[in-house]
Amino acid sequence: MRLKVLLLLTVAAAFLIAGCASKGYVDEKMAEVQAGVEADLNKTKAQATMNADEIKKLQQLNTELSKKADMALSEAKGFEEYQVIWEGVVNFDFDSFELTQLAKDNLEGLGQKMIDNPRSLLELAGHTDKTGADKYNFMLGMQRAESVKKYLVDQYGVALYRMFVVSHGESKPVAMPDEKNANEKNRRVVLKLWGKL
Repeated sequence: MRLKVLLLLTVAAAFLIAGCASKGYVDEKMAEVQAGVEADLNKTKAQATMNADEIKKLQQLNTELSKKADMALSEAKGFEEYQVIWEGVVNFDFDSFELTQLAKDNLEGLGQKMIDNPRSLLELAGHTDKTGADKYNFMLGMQRAESVKKYLVDQYGVALYRMFVVSHGESKPVAMPDEKNANEKNRRVVLKLWGKL
């Protein structure tokens, strides 16, 4: 009988010890899960803060661009009377926004025309061929238009507020893929000089 009681107490003690051990294991695992959730939450909060900062920067940039556009319009009094007084195209090599010598030669007439018409405004629209991703082509079109703008500033002293840059990337091809030299024709900046006749 004593042996049975002793055996029963031993088994009960083993169950109690096992229960405590499994409770400790569960507590440990719960702590790990909670730590992981807190880490994910902190990452999400950090990302949200970064996104909010990016939105603020974009809003500031938009405000600055609006001010510059307003300044340009106030400089160009009577803009409703403006018409396109000159048009041209500058082409680029594959995957490049560097001006070729031919492109620079083509810009000579435009630079002089802008000097002769100090109240004129220039629209620069960058384009690419279909090679590459949409986002990359949009940026490349912008870089091409900006390189023309920079050249006109550096070589002819044209004021920045007189030039407006836009990119269409690959979305407005002038030549279809089945045409001869289509990609070469589509790698371009279209220039429109607006002024009073």
